[in-house]
Amino acid sequence: MRKPPIYKSFINALRGILLMAKTERNFQIELAAFFINLFLIFYFKLSTVDAALILMASLSVLSAEIFNTAIEKVCDIIQPDFDKRIGFIKDIAAGAVLVMVVGSVIVGIVVYWKYVF
Repeated sequence: MRKPPIYKSFINALRGILLMAKTERNFQIELAAFFINLFLIFYFKLSTVDAALILMASLSVLSAEIFNTAIEKVCDIIQPDFDKRIGFIKDIAAGAVLVMVVGSVIVGIVVYWKYVF
């Protein structure tokens, strides 16, 4: 199978991000948090290192949510009816997002603390 041109790969990836933004509530909330962080980076004039930490934490949460959604969608295709094993897989994926969110909140507290207080 021939690979598509690189620009089509980027278009497909952007389509996936837009689909997430349109359809997934948690992604929308996390996207809002990302834009709030972008605003705060400029408002508080964060150092380059602090801005990089905030951006990495925020983008990691968004990426984890994308992977979680992909896992859930594949599970729904494989087993549309309730299955305890599929539920376990979905819970694990959601747990990974939660771990990333908690870590990102900790990074946010550590970074923003010195700018707020």
